[in-house]
Amino acid sequence: MQTPTTGTLLPEPVRRVAAWCAVLLLVAGVAAVGVWLCVVFKTAVTPVLLAILGTALLGPLYRRLLRMKVQKSLAAGLTVVAVLAVVGGATYIVVAALIDTGDQIVASLRQAAEDIAKHFGAAGTSLDDLSRNAEGLLKKFGGTAASGVISGISVVGQLIATAVLALLLIFFFLRDSDRAAGALRSLVPRATGDTVEAMARRAFEAVEGFMRGTTFIALVDATLIGIGLLVLRVPGAVGLAALVFVTAYIPYLGAFLSGAVAVLVALADRGFVIALWALGVVLAVQVIEGHLLQPMVQSRTVHMHPAAVMLAITAGASVAGILGMLLAVPLTAAATGVLGGLRSRYGEGGAPDAPDTPQGLSGESGSDTP
Repeated sequence: MQTPTTGTLLPEPVRRVAAWCAVLLLVAGVAAVGVWLCVVFKTAVTPVLLAILGTALLGPLYRRLLRMKVQKSLAAGLTVVAVLAVVGGATYIVVAALIDTGDQIVASLRQAAEDIAKHFGAAGTSLDDLSRNAEGLLKKFGGTAASGVISGISVVGQLIATAVLALLLIFFFLRDSDRAAGALRSLVPRATGDTVEAMARRAFEAVEGFMRGTTFIALVDATLIGIGLLVLRVPGAVGLAALVFVTAYIPYLGAFLSGAVAVLVALADRGFVIALWALGVVLAVQVIEGHLLQPMVQSRTVHMHPAAVMLAITAGASVAGILGMLLAVPLTAAATGVLGGLRSRYGEGGAPDAPDTPQGLSGESGSDTP
C-alpha cells in the first residue's frame, strides 16, 4: 500500500492558514526581540530615535540653506544652532509661564478638587484627612523623599546627556543625509537594495510629515486655546496654552488631558458658566483641528485610524513610559508608510515599480510646506 505524501495529509486551505500562522509567529518573534533590544539598549536607542525625529523636523531648513549655496557642514551646524535657539527660547517661555502661573493653576486645581469632593460625602472627608496628614507623611517618608530627589537629579543628568547626544546625531544625520541611501544599500543584498531604499524613504517621509504637521497643528491649537482662555480671563492662560502645545505631540490623549486641566482651572476660579465657555473653546479648537487642520496639513502624510493611534500610545507607554508615548505614533506612522509602500509595489501582483531617484533619506526634493 502506498504511503500518503505529506502534501496530501492536510487540505490546501489548512496548509495556507498554517503557512500564514508561521509567518505571523516569525514576524511577532522578530518584533519582540527588536523591542527587547531597544529596551535593553535604551540609553543608546533613545538619542538615535530623537535625532531621527529632529532630522525629520529640521530637514526643510537644512535643504533651504543648501539651496543658498551654504556648505553642508556649516548648514548642518547652523540648523542645530537654530534649533537650540528656538527650543531654548520656547523652553524659557514655557517654563517662565508655568512658574508665573503655576501657583494659580495648582491652587485652582486644588479648589476644583475640593469642590468636587464636597458633592461625594466621604470622598471630601478623605481629601481633608489627606491634607491634614500630609506633614506626618512627609516626615515618615523623609528618607524616601531624599532618595527621590537624588534620583531626580540623576534623571536630569541623563536627560541632558541624551539631549546633547541627540543634537550631535542630528548634525551628522543632516550633513550625511546624501550618503544614507548608499549606506543602507551596503547593508542588504544587492537584489533587494531598491526595495529597501524605497521602503526606508517612505518611512522617513511619513515621520517627516507627522513631525512637521503635528508641530504646526500644536502651535495653532495652543494659540487659539490661549486666546480663548485670555478672553475668558482664566488664570494661567499662557501656561495652559504652553501645556496644550507640549501635550499635542501625544495625539488625542494629550488634547484630552490639557483640555481637562483648562476646564478645571476655569471651574475653580471663574465658576460653572466660564468653565462651560472654556469647554466650548477647547471643543471648538478640536473640531477645527479634526475637520480643517488635519485634512489640510497632513493630507500628504500617512493617515492612521484613531484606534490604531490609541493602541500605539498604550503600547508605547507600557514599554517606555512617557517617552514611549511620544515615540509610539511617529514609529507607527513609519511602519504604516512601509506597509503602504509594500502594498503599492506588490499589491497588484506585478513586478516592483522602478525605484525613485536616490536623493538621500531626508528627501531633499520634498516640499518645505507642512
